[in-house]
Amino acid sequence: MPENTRILLVYPRFSGPSFWNFRETCTLAGARYPSPPLGLITVAAMLPVSWEVRLVDRNVEDLGEQDIAWADLVLTGGMLPQQSDTLHIVEMAHAAGKPVAIGGPDATSSPELYASADFRVLGEAEGVIDAFIAAWNAGETSGDFIAPKFQADVTRTPVPRFDLLDFRNYLFIGVQFSRGCPFTCEFCDIIELYGRVPRTKTTGQLLAELDALYALGYRGHVDFVDDNLIGNKKAVKAFLPSLIAWQKARRYPFEFSTEASINLADDAALLDLLAEAGFFTVFVGIESPDEDVLRTALKKQNTRRDIVASIEKIYAAGIVVIAGFILGFDDEKPGAGERMTALIEDAPIPISMVGLLYALPNTQLTTRLTREGRLFAGHGVDIDDGLGSDQCVAGLNFVTRRRREEILRDFHGVISRIYAPDVFFERVARAGGKLRVRSIKGGFNLGRAMADAKHLIRFMATATVKHPRLAGRIAWLIARGLFTHPTSLPPMVKMAMLYAHLGPFSGFICDEISSQIGAIEEGSWSMPERVPVPEPELMPALAQG
Repeated sequence: MPENTRILLVYPRFSGPSFWNFRETCTLAGARYPSPPLGLITVAAMLPVSWEVRLVDRNVEDLGEQDIAWADLVLTGGMLPQQSDTLHIVEMAHAAGKPVAIGGPDATSSPELYASADFRVLGEAEGVIDAFIAAWNAGETSGDFIAPKFQADVTRTPVPRFDLLDFRNYLFIGVQFSRGCPFTCEFCDIIELYGRVPRTKTTGQLLAELDALYALGYRGHVDFVDDNLIGNKKAVKAFLPSLIAWQKARRYPFEFSTEASINLADDAALLDLLAEAGFFTVFVGIESPDEDVLRTALKKQNTRRDIVASIEKIYAAGIVVIAGFILGFDDEKPGAGERMTALIEDAPIPISMVGLLYALPNTQLTTRLTREGRLFAGHGVDIDDGLGSDQCVAGLNFVTRRRREEILRDFHGVISRIYAPDVFFERVARAGGKLRVRSIKGGFNLGRAMADAKHLIRFMATATVKHPRLAGRIAWLIARGLFTHPTSLPPMVKMAMLYAHLGPFSGFICDEISSQIGAIEEGSWSMPERVPVPEPELMPALAQG
């Protein structure tokens, strides 16, 4: 193979509507998608420097025949909701006579679905990329390269190729500090993909990534994409003082968001460090207000605590909470939706991702449901039916303990209530009243302020024409906040801007769920075929994944 191999990285399009794509908010703010493909641009940095690399993100741009014609090799892959487009990319490349290498979490979880790819690079890239490169350079035309599980040394992960991105396409940019989570949530695939012992980058590595973004002129929102930033508290506490010093030295060019377990609320010192570093939002998986449900789901970190009080502690540090909730667990009791709605309102939590339980490939939940004969066949397949694999409309891929229509009615009730316009904006205002955003000396950065102002001005100007009622509600929120909690206004306005997407999306969810309930009541819905229960001698292997 030629030394100067031309590599086309293609990030597949997410299928169907999604809670997370914030489509209309992006449009009004002048972006095309919330965030870029951090995984692919990290892989790009692992390739030989002599290789020429291009990136096409199918969520923000088209993939043309000329792009594929240029390449010697196409690299692609993604998550379950990208599965349909990933397979389409393979077909496009093969039609042009180009080989394809597949990687990413979905290929790792369901490699059999990607048999058509020439190369399958499975697991964490750091552990196997050298073997793949050597095989390509040796002239091999196919092969599987499987990384040892949970052994990748992330201290060797290079700075992602941020230079491949057009920052104007995105609302925010991602970085990653750690992989893995110490907890055992039954429904989660993170611990199956990355393990229960969080591995962290060095302080120097992460600051080098921020240096690269800064040097490229980026200012604004940076998301730490870790599935649980505080999975290794000792490491993150050691890192944050250096991050604070880095931010202060540059007058806070970035503001950060991340995901963390709710036990974050138990550590006041850690909350103070996060706030001083510039973290303004954290996503917390709450899942359910019911202790029985949390215990069955092995969500032990959420039990034996007052959830509302925990959220208020995070607000007191000046950090907004976005939360995840799930309906459809086995031990749910009648009224689960009402209790969930009450918690969201009492907290109050402005943005709540409420979904239906979805059995992902290779999780403890999938193993148990298979053993019990309850898992639907095709549970790991992303059907290109306009709905995709978003758990808001495509969950419950198994035989439920509660009546299916009862769960769907609870779900419909939660979504219709919490995203009613008056209720939503009142909740945003009340959350703003609980935030205690601190004024950080030297925290004003002109570049970041201009980036934020550009998004807001464009959003409000466009919304005034396209969605005047939305613009009016945000203007009301700003006016109210100026008199009651002015320091909380920036994060709360950001939350309010998301309603441009969440308002219409919640309506779509309610319509689709109403249709599903109607189909059950009319008898036109039939239960899908189920995965056969394994023979007893296969049970130990199934339990081990």
